[in-house]
Amino acid sequence: MVFEDVSTGKRFLTRSTATSTRTVEWSDGNSYPLITVDVTADSHPFWTGAHRVLDTQGRVEKFERKYGRRTPRSAPVREEN
Repeated sequence: MVFEDVSTGKRFLTRSTATSTRTVEWSDGNSYPLITVDVTADSHPFWTGAHRVLDTQGRVEKFERKYGRRTPRSAPVREEN
């Protein structure tokens, strides 16, 4: 079974129980079923190092400006008998 990454075009040969009607000839001269996938380790942002850091502080400030800052709830007062 040959899997092809749609975004990078990289192909790799592996064993799988998946089926496909499309085939491709591999470098060993044999024909194998071809399955295209959207994301592999070759294109995933985590593995390529292209992931971005989210600005969570800016989001919190924007939320507080829009809805106001919530004050923490005070602890309930317990009466002693």
